[in-house]
Amino acid sequence: MASDRVPAHLKPNLPPLSLYVPEPKFRPGDTVDFTQVPIPPAGQARRPEIGDAADSFRDLAFDLVRVLDDSGQAVGPWDPRLSPDTLRAMLRSMALVRAFDERMFRAQRQGKTSFYMKCTGEEAVAVAAAYALDYEDMCFPSYRQQGLLIARGWSMVDMMNQIYSNSADRLSGKQLPIMYSVKEAGFFSISGNLTTQYPQAVGWAMASAAKGDTRIAATWCGEGSTAEGDFHSACTFASVYRAPVIFNVVNNQWAISSFSGFAGAESTTFAARAVGYGIAGLRVDGNDALAVYAATAWAAERARTNQGPTLIEHFTYRAEGHSTSDDPGQYRSAGEPTAWPLGDPIKRLKEHLIAIGEWDEAAHAAQDLELAESVKRAQKEAEQNGILGHGLHQPLDTLFDGVFEDMPWHLREQQAQMIAEETASGRPWARKS
Repeated sequence: MASDRVPAHLKPNLPPLSLYVPEPKFRPGDTVDFTQVPIPPAGQARRPEIGDAADSFRDLAFDLVRVLDDSGQAVGPWDPRLSPDTLRAMLRSMALVRAFDERMFRAQRQGKTSFYMKCTGEEAVAVAAAYALDYEDMCFPSYRQQGLLIARGWSMVDMMNQIYSNSADRLSGKQLPIMYSVKEAGFFSISGNLTTQYPQAVGWAMASAAKGDTRIAATWCGEGSTAEGDFHSACTFASVYRAPVIFNVVNNQWAISSFSGFAGAESTTFAARAVGYGIAGLRVDGNDALAVYAATAWAAERARTNQGPTLIEHFTYRAEGHSTSDDPGQYRSAGEPTAWPLGDPIKRLKEHLIAIGEWDEAAHAAQDLELAESVKRAQKEAEQNGILGHGLHQPLDTLFDGVFEDMPWHLREQQAQMIAEETASGRPWARKS
């Protein structure tokens, strides 16, 4: 019998379907007003016990863990009560990251390298976490966590060699500038593909647990990357096996020219993704170094005591362009960085140290000058090994090295073809010794 139902598209009484397309609140030329961004008072968020079940503090995935108040004082249950020496060391590391960024940005503009990415305004996310983690813990970063290496005392010259792809580049010119790989500092190879590091971190953490080790893993991605399948695969495995891993989602409001709404920011918080997987979730003031430290230390202790993974959303702001290839003036208001209600992480930690009588403006200015000079010296030393703008620094026939322990036949065939073509061209090229 024929159906007497009328197809929906023929029913005149139904409104037409429509899609919602997210749109950022401010575009170039707009006046910025962030008063609608909810910022709870510092010290308000509760701090669960390390062993509390993840479903007993779901509210923290929607709240905002803050320690530093507007007068520069550390308040509330998340105050890590760090010594003045540790606070000064964290401040120095963040200021050094900024000085490093400024000089390498200028180096790119001078044609000494092809690409660079600054983390201005996000220094606390990596630096404070580095201080809260053990040096032996394994970090799986995205491309804006250079602060991990600098906070761990790694050589700026070595980092610059990689940026310049010069003769001393430990990666032999095979990685895009800023995509460091430093096994000795627990810094896993950066990938240009989004969120590959998430399942890698979970796998490493599961292996550490399977071996009965005590080291944990921590990984970082941007809020836009949470839309990638790798993010969700990693969360599933971490949840099922209670992997000792910390997921860091750096919500800096922008993924290149797409604002966070395209990744779901208008629907809920990014920390709320933890709720669906049954893992611990925290939403943290990413410009508050003490809050980042406290949340990371708390999550690390949970991981080390077999309580499973934690997802931390760092609510922050990307103060400058996505990279040296980006012009944020084309898609966002120029007033956004200075209007961001959570301020500047370096300035806030500096003001805290001043408020407790452990720092002053003169000391800070002297430190900035000292750090700028140290970065300048490192740059001069690195440039003795060459710069990208001066051409190839690695022997051409090493192009296929490092992919396999024993080079397979098809790569040997391609290598021989390349060498034959270069030789026939008559162009001079360096051969490995």
